Amino acid sequence: MARIAARAAKEALADSTDTSGAAAQLAAPHASATVAGGSARLGLNAELPYPSDLVLASRHVQHYVSERVAHLTGMRVTEVTLAIERLVPADGSQRRRVQ
Repeated sequence: MARIAARAAKEALADSTDTSGAAAQLAAPHASATVAGGSARLGLNAELPYPSDLVLASRHVQHYVSERVAHLTGMRVTEVTLAIERLVPADGSQRRRVQ
């Protein structure tokens, strides 16, 4: 289930990244799953592109992963927790100075 969730998170990030090449620069998301009583709780660690609306991007990933995992496994997903590991500049630069 964790592998499915990680793959779904990668799909969601590729889908929501409107900056060309930004999704390719992101590290693969990591996921964990806790299953009990026919339902699952998922934990995700992922990088997000910057600049972006972090709230909107986070909600999109959580919703997409929840729906995709539920569809593929037939289990009810009760929670998807997302930890943002790092923000990756969409233009590929690692450091920029303000002048």
